[in-house]
Amino acid sequence: MVKRFREIFQQELPFFIGVPALVWQVLFLYVPICYLVFLSVTKVDVDGVAFTLGRYAEFFQVPYLRVLLRSLILATGNAVLCVSVGYPIAYYLAVRAHARSKSLLLMLLMLPFWTNFLVQVYAWFFVFERQGLLNTVLMRLHIIQEPLYILNTTLAIWIIMLYCYLPFAIMPMYAILEKFDVRLLEASYDLGARAWQTFLRITLPLSMSGVMTGFFLVFIPSFGEFVIPGLAGGDKQMFVGSLISHYFLTAGDEYTGATFTCLGALVLATAALTLRYCMNVMIKRVR
Repeated sequence: MVKRFREIFQQELPFFIGVPALVWQVLFLYVPICYLVFLSVTKVDVDGVAFTLGRYAEFFQVPYLRVLLRSLILATGNAVLCVSVGYPIAYYLAVRAHARSKSLLLMLLMLPFWTNFLVQVYAWFFVFERQGLLNTVLMRLHIIQEPLYILNTTLAIWIIMLYCYLPFAIMPMYAILEKFDVRLLEASYDLGARAWQTFLRITLPLSMSGVMTGFFLVFIPSFGEFVIPGLAGGDKQMFVGSLISHYFLTAGDEYTGATFTCLGALVLATAALTLRYCMNVMIKRVR
């Protein structure tokens, strides 16, 4: 009996090792999600708990729709910027960089992850404030006469979000481009293709899986971002994450907060599927 148990345990060892992670995921991901859905469709009164979808109808108003649209624009724009800026960096690291310098460059790329996220955001305050680094340098070079007002603006939000989320876009693209066969480029050039034709016909289609992964790794968390808009933007504009944190942490209305969280998740999923479909259509046309 003991011998049989040992054989079963050895055969199913990967399963037993993964059980704690599975339990953790169920307790701290699926259970909270189910609880949020439960709060969003229930109301408590003197008669007890009742099922309702009335809160969802309340959010289909112009102010809330503007918040959703503003968050979609922020997430999409940040994802596009991160992919656009990160693709040349990933390409250089994977294809052009020397083997000796590649490790150092990758370490510098991952260095921001060694620092707390809030510390990274607050560090930009010393750059953007009126007496900060940027204004000091520009004024000493006589490029500007008065300090620029960058902090607590939309521009500050975009710049800091680009900085914070850029590594998330670079790493998936680097992982794909590192496996890229450089001989395909040489063959394309030998057959008379120009640099832009080689990029559009060979490099970009073969690396599109990394581009899509990097895009959605940035797009999804950017949609619910509330720390950067709150600190760098001065809470002048309301986003999805800002509104959810307001309902839960400030107003103490967990039912409304849960409803808007579920509604935001539905909008995010719809937008992500739509963008993925559009990107697949673009890939097929390029090929």
